Amino acid sequence: MSTFSLDPGPDQLAVRDWLHGFAADVMRPAAAEWDEREETPWPIIQEAARLGIYSLDFYAQQYFDPSGVGIPIAMEELFWGDAGLGLAIVGTTLAAVAVLANGTDEQIGTWAPQMFGTPDDLKLAAFCSSEPDAGSDVSALRTRAVYQEATDEWVLNGTKTWATNGGIADVHVVVATVDPALGARGQASFIVPPGTRGLAQGQKFKKHGIRASHTAEVVLDDVRLPGHCLLGGKEKLDERLARARERAAGTAAGSGGSRGSGKNAAMATFEASRPAVGAQAIGIARAAYEVALDYAGTRVQFGRPIIDNQGVAFQLADMRTRIDASRLLVWRASWMAATNQPFTAAEGSMSKLYAGETAKWVTAQAMQILGGNGYTREYPVERMHRDSAIYTVFEGTSEIQRLVIARAISGLPIR
Repeated sequence: MSTFSLDPGPDQLAVRDWLHGFAADVMRPAAAEWDEREETPWPIIQEAARLGIYSLDFYAQQYFDPSGVGIPIAMEELFWGDAGLGLAIVGTTLAAVAVLANGTDEQIGTWAPQMFGTPDDLKLAAFCSSEPDAGSDVSALRTRAVYQEATDEWVLNGTKTWATNGGIADVHVVVATVDPALGARGQASFIVPPGTRGLAQGQKFKKHGIRASHTAEVVLDDVRLPGHCLLGGKEKLDERLARARERAAGTAAGSGGSRGSGKNAAMATFEASRPAVGAQAIGIARAAYEVALDYAGTRVQFGRPIIDNQGVAFQLADMRTRIDASRLLVWRASWMAATNQPFTAAEGSMSKLYAGETAKWVTAQAMQILGGNGYTREYPVERMHRDSAIYTVFEGTSEIQRLVIARAISGLPIR
C-alpha cells in the first residue's frame, strides 16, 4: 500500500510542470476567444492530443499512479489554465471512468481507446446520466432499457440532458433503468457505439460559464444495442438485480433490509470522479487568487499598494488558506481511492463539496479585490467566477454532497 504523502515524487512534479507549461502557453492565450465563441475548441484538443495530454495512455498513467495524486495534479494544472478549455480536454474522461467502474476487462480494452482516438483522428466520449426530470434524484431516471432475448439486444428510449460532449461524441455511455420497481438499484450503463441509429443531439445549452465545453441533450429513440454493450455483462446485472429484489422483499416484509443499500451505475461513476472534480475547482480558485495577489501588490490607491490594507491582505490570507485546505481534502480522498480505503465519512464528497464552494467564494473575492476591473472582461477573474459557479451544481450539488456526508457519518437514511 502506498504511504500517504504531501510531497509529490519527481514523476508527478515533472507532469505538473509539463502541464503547467501547456496551460500557460496554449490554453490561457486562447481562453477568452473560445469563451466568447461557445464552440468546441478542436484546435486546442488536437494540440493536447499531439502532445500526449488528450490520450488514454496519459489518463491511465495518472489514474493508476499508486500515490493517488496523479489525476488531481493534472486536473488542477489544466483548470488553472482555463476551465472551459480544460473541460473540453478532459470531458471524455467521465465516460472513460464509467467504463472503468462498471465494465469488464474486455469492454475496457475495446471501448476506452475509441473514446480518444489519435491526434490525426480525434474522438470524443460522453457520459449521459441526468434527465430533464431527474438530476440529483438518480432513482427517477425514465430512460428505459428493455432486453430482447430472441436477438440478444437492448432497446433504449428516453432523453438525457446536461451531457458534456452529448450528441457530438463518438461513444456515449448511457445510464438507463432496467427494472423501474428497484429505483436506483434497477439501473445499468450501456455503451452506444459510433453511428448507432436512433441517437441524436437535442438542445445545445448556452451556459453561464465553461462555455468552451459542449453541453447538450441526447435523445434516444429505439436505440438498439447488442447484448455486449451492457457494461459488466448480463450475468452480473442479473445477479445484482436478484440481490436488490431480495433486499426489497426483505424490507417490505419487515426483515430490516437496509434502505438505499447497494450502488448503482451512475453513483459508481460519480464516486470515482468527485475528487478529480474537486481538483478542477482548486485550479480555478488558484488562478483567481494569483491574479488577485498580483493585482493587490501593484494597484496603488491613496499612495500605497492596496495589499498594505489589512482588509485586502486578510482576504488574500483566507483565500490561500481555503485553497490549500481544499487540496488536502482532495489529495486525501484520491489517495484513499487509490489504496482502496473505504470512504466511511464520504471523504470523496467532502473534497468535492469544499473545493467547489471554495472556488465560487475565492473567485468572488478576487473580483472584489480588483473592484471595477474585476467585473470587466479585460481581466480573467470575471470568466473564472462564471466558470466556478458550476462546481456547486454538477456531479452532485453541494446539497447532495452534504446529504451523502450526513448519511455516512450518521448511518441514517436522512432525506
